[in-house]
Amino acid sequence: MTVTATPVDEPEQLEPQAVPVSRVSRWVGRLLPAAAAALSGVLLYVSFPPRTLWWLALPAFAVFGWVLRGRSWKAGLGLGYLFGLGFLLPLLVWTGVEVGPGPWLALVVIEAVFVALVGAGVAVVSKLPGWPLWAAAVWIAGEAARARAPFSGFPWGKIAFGQADGVFLPLAALGGTPVLGFAVVLCGFGLYEVVRLVVENRRTGEAVRRGTAIVAALTVSVPLVGAFASRALVSDKAEVGTATVAVIQGNVPRLGLDFNAQRRAVLDYHAKETERLAAEVRAGKVARPDFVLWPENSSDIDPFANSDARAVIDKAATAIGAPISVGGVVERDGKLYNEQILWDPEKGPVDTYDKRQIQPFGEYLPLRSLIGAINSEWTSMVRQDFSRGTEPGVFTMDGAKIGLVTCYEAAFDWAVRSEVVDGAQLISVPSNNATFDRSEMTYQQLAMSRVRAVEHSRTVTVPVTSGVSAIIMPDGRITQKTGMFVPDSLVQKVPLRSSQTPATRLGIAPEMLLVLVAAGGLGWAIGAGVRGRRAGGV
Repeated sequence: MTVTATPVDEPEQLEPQAVPVSRVSRWVGRLLPAAAAALSGVLLYVSFPPRTLWWLALPAFAVFGWVLRGRSWKAGLGLGYLFGLGFLLPLLVWTGVEVGPGPWLALVVIEAVFVALVGAGVAVVSKLPGWPLWAAAVWIAGEAARARAPFSGFPWGKIAFGQADGVFLPLAALGGTPVLGFAVVLCGFGLYEVVRLVVENRRTGEAVRRGTAIVAALTVSVPLVGAFASRALVSDKAEVGTATVAVIQGNVPRLGLDFNAQRRAVLDYHAKETERLAAEVRAGKVARPDFVLWPENSSDIDPFANSDARAVIDKAATAIGAPISVGGVVERDGKLYNEQILWDPEKGPVDTYDKRQIQPFGEYLPLRSLIGAINSEWTSMVRQDFSRGTEPGVFTMDGAKIGLVTCYEAAFDWAVRSEVVDGAQLISVPSNNATFDRSEMTYQQLAMSRVRAVEHSRTVTVPVTSGVSAIIMPDGRITQKTGMFVPDSLVQKVPLRSSQTPATRLGIAPEMLLVLVAAGGLGWAIGAGVRGRRAGGV
C-alpha cells in the first residue's frame, strides 16, 4: 500500500505590517491637511502686529490653498474652520484678558464659522480655471459678511489690517481695505499655484499649458505691480495748510476693568497732563498747539451734569488756550452716550459727536436675558446699554476740520469714510485700551489707523488713555508715539488734506464688486459640477 503524503500547507506569509501601514497612510492623509490648515492659520496670525512680518500672510494663504484645492465643500468647511481657529484664537486672546476665557472662546467659535464657509467656497471654486482669482474674491466676501453680522459685525482680523508695514499698503488708497486684502490673498493663492505647476511639470515632464502658466504668473505679479503703481496715490503733502496738534495721554490709576472705579482720577490725570504741556508751551519748550485731542473716556464723569468735572476741563482748556476734544460718558434724555465734546477755552462745550458703532458686550449687551442666565457677572459689567449716535462727527477746531472715529469704529470702513466725505481734513481716533492691559490689542488697533491714513490720505491721530498714543502721517508712517501706561503728550505740526482718494470716492463699490466676482465663481463651479454629474449619469 502506497501512502501518499499530503503536503502540509505552508502558513500564509503575510506582508509584515501591511495593514498597519495602510491605516497609518489613511490617518496621515486625514491629519496632515488638518494640521496644515490650523498651522497656516497660526502663520497668518504671526503676520499681524505688533510683529512686522506682514509677508508671512503669503505663505499662509499658499498653504491654505494647497490644503483646499480639489477637495469637496464639506472637507473645505472643516479645514476652513481649523484655519479660522488657528488664526483667530491667538489674534483675539486679548478679549478675555479681564473677563476670562469664556467670552474669548465664544467669540472665536462664532467668527471661525465665517472662515469655515470661506473654506467651503474656496474648495468649490478651486476646480475652476484661474481659481486663485475666484478664491481670493470668496475670502473678501467672507470678510464682508463678518463685518456686518452678527450684532452689526466684527471686522477685526481683516487681512488689510495686517499689512501696515507691507508693500501692498498703497492699494488701500486705490480701493480701501477690500482691495488691499484681496491683493494679499490673491498673491498667496497664486504663489501656491505657481509652485504647483512647476512641481507638476518636473514630476510628469509634460509642459504646462501656456494659458494656465500665464494666469498663474499674473495672480502673483498683478497685485505687486498694482501696489507699486498705487504709490502715486500716497502723499503727505499739505493741501489746505498745516496745524499744530497736541495728543494727550493722561494714563489711568490702575489696569483692568475697574479703572472706571476711579473715574475722577482719570479726568484729573488728563487735565494735569494738559496743564503740564501748557507750562512747557509758556516756557517756550514746545510749540503752542492749535487744538488738543483727549482720548475716549477721558471724562467718564458727565461734565454737563457735574459742575466739578466741568470746572476741571475749563481749567485745562484755559491753561492751554486751545479747543479740546474731550471723550466723555454723557446721559441725555435717559440715554447713555459715548461722546466726544468740543470744549472751547472761552465758551465751554460747543459741539458733540456720539459714537455710532458701539461695541457689543462692551457698550451694550445683546441677548441680555440669555447671557444673564448663563453668567450674571457678565450682565453686571454692562449695567446700562449705550445708545448709538446717528450723525458723522467733524469738529471745526481753530479752522481745521477734525473727523472723530471713536476707538472700535476704526475697524469699520463706513465709519471712517463718512467723516472724510463730510469734510474732515484730519482724522482722530480717540480710544481707551486700559481694559486690555498690555495685550496686542492696542498695536492691532494702531495698525488699523495706519491703514486708514493711507486709505483716505489723511493725518491720523490716536489719543489713548493708557497707550499707545500716536501721530500718523497720510502715508502711514508713525512720526511720534508714546509708551503704555505712562502720562505723556505729543505735539507736532501736521499736514491738512482735502482731496479724496479713489478709495474714498468709490466707497463700498470695490467690496461689492468682489462679492459679485465670488458669487459668479461659485455659480460657475456649482453649475459645472451639476452638469458633470448629469453627464456621468447618462
